[in-house]
Amino acid sequence: MTYDDLAHGYIATWNETDPVKRRQLIDELWAPEGRYVDPLAVAEGRDAIDATIAAAQGQFPGMTFRLVGPVDGHHSQVRFTWELGPDGVEAPIVGFDVATTDGDGRLDQVLGFLDRVPA
Repeated sequence: MTYDDLAHGYIATWNETDPVKRRQLIDELWAPEGRYVDPLAVAEGRDAIDATIAAAQGQFPGMTFRLVGPVDGHHSQVRFTWELGPDGVEAPIVGFDVATTDGDGRLDQVLGFLDRVPA
């Protein structure tokens, strides 16, 4: 899997609202002990990552995540910028993630940063 594929799969997971399909994506993309950390959440393991994504979808209904700019990666790490907002308008939320992968190419850690959030 390329770094672009990894980032696109990651964003697709955050946008998948069907719980069964979302969990399939998580199981394919994330290592079993994967860890997600941002200023608002810490999720350790696939169940917690799934719950964190579901909570974000509940908090921001009708909004979608989109990659912004290029995906950059080397060795077992990748970084990318994303935005969250309604389709067709400027996104109110922008963030930046750095992810690492395990020996099988699955996400083992994602560190998220929020660059722009509404007041």
